[in-house]
Amino acid sequence: MRKNFKSYVFFILVSLGTGLLSALLTMGNMNLYREITRPPLSPPAILFPIVWTVLYILTGVGAAMVHTRAHPGTAGPVLAVFFLQLAVNFFWSLIFFNLRAWLWAFVWLLILWGLIFVMIKRFGTVSPLAAKLQLPYLLWVTFAGYLTLAIYILNR
Repeated sequence: MRKNFKSYVFFILVSLGTGLLSALLTMGNMNLYREITRPPLSPPAILFPIVWTVLYILTGVGAAMVHTRAHPGTAGPVLAVFFLQLAVNFFWSLIFFNLRAWLWAFVWLLILWGLIFVMIKRFGTVSPLAAKLQLPYLLWVTFAGYLTLAIYILNR
């Protein structure tokens, strides 16, 4: 029981910490969202930290489920894609907000989308529930792709 608790705390904190660090590094440029032309369906800026917090928690819970339920020696390859997608996720905000490289940010999101898809497949081999917990993340990144591409088109 204690091992499970530590795993959940660890993976949730790693996920939330990744998002927090990325947000801190882009905080000075986040007003950009209010200044640019946004496409239809653009949510208010306040929604982003709320949604991302929930998604990071779900991702961390899914990773912990994999970590605690995988057969000995098999969690590593499954969790490798978790850490890789977190790294790619981390850099998206820097590309979008700090560099204002919106087309590159869209391409980066396509890479992230693919990694999330692979993560879902791999999580599913260990825990179908862990995989299902990642579906909101995949949907949100799909929506973020629409927003990013539209922002590129509207603001070039």
